[in-house]
Amino acid sequence: MKRFKPTYKAFGERSILIEWPQEIDVHILKDIINFKEEIQKFNIKPLVELISAYNSLLLIYNEFYKGFDVEIEVIEEIYSSKRPVYTSSRVLWKIPVCYHVDFGVDLAMISKDKNMTVPEVVQWHSSAIYTVYFIGFLPGFLYLGGLNEKLYSPRKATPRLKVEKGAVAIGGGQTGVYPNESPGGWNIIGNTPVSFFDVSNADPCFAKPGDALVFYPISVKEHQEIKALVDGNMYKLKHEIIYD
Repeated sequence: MKRFKPTYKAFGERSILIEWPQEIDVHILKDIINFKEEIQKFNIKPLVELISAYNSLLLIYNEFYKGFDVEIEVIEEIYSSKRPVYTSSRVLWKIPVCYHVDFGVDLAMISKDKNMTVPEVVQWHSSAIYTVYFIGFLPGFLYLGGLNEKLYSPRKATPRLKVEKGAVAIGGGQTGVYPNESPGGWNIIGNTPVSFFDVSNADPCFAKPGDALVFYPISVKEHQEIKALVDGNMYKLKHEIIYD
C-alpha cells in the first residue's frame, strides 16, 4: 500500500485532526480506513469517535485537553507501525434507479449541456462502479467517487428548497442519493426506492466508507413494486463481496 505523511493538529479542545493530501484518491481512502482500524485496535479509553472524510480523520475525545502533544505522539506511532494492507474485500451494493423524466427533473438539461441523448447519460451514470468515501451532510448521504468526467455538472446556483427522498443526483464531480427529503443543490437525474437511512435497523445506513456501489436502471413500474416492498420491510438489497 502507498505510504503517506499525514499531518496532525489539535482541532478544538477535544479533537485531533489528521490530514492527507487534498485530493480524492482511492489510495488515500484505503490508508485512512486502515489507520482508523489500527487506532480502534488500541482501544484508547478517552477516544469516543472517529470521523473520516475524503482526506482526513477526526479523532474526538470525551474530555478536554490543554495540549495534545502526547496524544499526537501516540497516534503518530500507531501510523508509523501499522501493518500495510495488500489485499482487501468490500461490499458492492446494487442500487435500482428509475431514470424516468418524472424523477430525473434535470436529466434533459444535463443531456443538452453534454450534447448526449438521455439514454447515453443514463448509460454513463449506471456503468460506473462508485466508491463510498464518507457519509454526510445528512445521515445516510453517501459521498461517491468514480463519476465519469463526461457527466461532471456544476451545482445549482440556487438550491431547491425540497428534494425528494431517494433522489439520485450529480454535483460537480460527484454523485449521490438524498436519503431523506431536504433542500439540495445537486442536479437530479433519477430516483431510487431503496432507503439509505433507517433508524429502525441495527445499522441505520447499510454502507460504510470503502464499500462499492453500482446503479442499475429500472422502469417506473419496477420502482413502484420495489418501493412497496421497502415500505413493507420485505425488500432485500442486492449485494456481493468483491476483492481488490
